[in-house]
Amino acid sequence: MLTMPNETSGAMPPAPKKDYSALYLPLAIILAGVLIAVGLFFGLSSKSASTGTTQQQQQVAVNVKDVNTTDEPFIGKANAPLTMAYWSDYQCPFCKAVEVGGVPQIPIDPSIPTLIKNYVDTGKLRIVFKDFAFLGKDSITGAEYARAIWALYPDKFYTWREAMFKAQDQEGDQGFGNAATIDTLIKSIPGLDDTAIKANIATNKSKYDAAIQADTAEGAKFGVQGTPGFVIGTQSIDGAVPLSQFQQAIDSQLK
Repeated sequence: MLTMPNETSGAMPPAPKKDYSALYLPLAIILAGVLIAVGLFFGLSSKSASTGTTQQQQQVAVNVKDVNTTDEPFIGKANAPLTMAYWSDYQCPFCKAVEVGGVPQIPIDPSIPTLIKNYVDTGKLRIVFKDFAFLGKDSITGAEYARAIWALYPDKFYTWREAMFKAQDQEGDQGFGNAATIDTLIKSIPGLDDTAIKANIATNKSKYDAAIQADTAEGAKFGVQGTPGFVIGTQSIDGAVPLSQFQQAIDSQLK
């Protein structure tokens, strides 16, 4: 670019410095966007449909006969030919999706109701519910209530569990899921005595907490890294998968 000489000295004036400060903020925003996009790409590509479960996780040889089922809540006949162990967290939206549905960001049909209708109610499958409480204090609280209700009202356990997932809102220690909100839910379910349940938790808290921790550690041993996680006979399933995947695992072992 040509410039005019200085009229008084005949010397060429220094070229004016360009002000790029106005571009700093837009460039910073663009750079941040690129970094976020890269982080999301690698983060999401390492996740499966299950919270905390990775696609790269090592497959572990499993057999549900090795799973501790003593004193664990279950539905179905105790002597059903096939058992499914199911690790879950009452704060996990993927567990809600697979049990009752209604999670907008996880648009799948819930599989558990169909499994209950076609396999549990017909005596073919027993579902044992295991704790994998890792999303916060409310996860532990929900698991403690579950054990107290199983101890006092086993015939009401699944009714309560289903209501818990329907009431689930925000993941973690926010919204529904603390003791006060669970107490309110319990009062809406006929046949449950909230006072008796809270007294049972107070008496057995240390025992329940130890059992919850043992369940979580056991799940990790079977390859569970997030929720939901399943061991069906000698097969494992990770995440909120379609019903067909459960059916294939069950039908292939009922033959």
